[in-house]
Amino acid sequence: MIIQLENVCKDYTQGREPVHVLHDICMTVEQGAYIAIMGPSGSGKTTLMNLLGCLDVPTSGSYSLEGKDIGTLSDDELADIRNQSIGFVFQNFHLLPKMTALDNVALPLLYRGIPLKDRRTRAEAALKLMGLGDRMDFFPNQLSGGQQQRVAIARAIVGSPRLLLADEPTGALDTASGVQIMDIFRRLSQRGITIIMITHELGIAQCADKIYHILDGRLHTNGPDQSPGKEASYEEA
Repeated sequence: MIIQLENVCKDYTQGREPVHVLHDICMTVEQGAYIAIMGPSGSGKTTLMNLLGCLDVPTSGSYSLEGKDIGTLSDDELADIRNQSIGFVFQNFHLLPKMTALDNVALPLLYRGIPLKDRRTRAEAALKLMGLGDRMDFFPNQLSGGQQQRVAIARAIVGSPRLLLADEPTGALDTASGVQIMDIFRRLSQRGITIIMITHELGIAQCADKIYHILDGRLHTNGPDQSPGKEASYEEA
């Protein structure tokens, strides 16, 4: 079991009043699982993703990642976990415009102190896995949206994370590119990487093995009209 959340709550203070964002979240995820989380704006899905990514800690309850109680760790220990165990993919790619695809992918390894030659070798392998072996020296503005997202995924997995968190990864892409990204996620899941994806598109969520819905800060499993594991389709989105 890579993830276990038990009665997780998250509160923020607005003025003098507490704002209850997440309520008694319970969730267990096995290594290599492929999970989708759906929910409207303000439902708490971004807050949940921040907790899963060790960018924040619960107000109450417990979050265990690979057997470590996240709520007991220091900021430096949380930073180490983010660097070593978690990859992040965002809707808008967040590639550095003045760096090539290869250098963008290799960047996380720099923060680990990995030598230049090894960084480039691992970045090349990650880009080839994404089908971008012929685009390594291209800058982001020379790549299509789908290609930029594949570079971003290569950057997220170059450090061999066990958990990949994706926030609306197809939101800025056309249909064909979105389907391609879902195929990549499926292959990464089969390689043992755990994937948790936020999406508002039902057709994309149905590519996952399991769908959760979050509403008013409460997490629910997929309803009877959902069919996870399907091929990507935008017709239902």
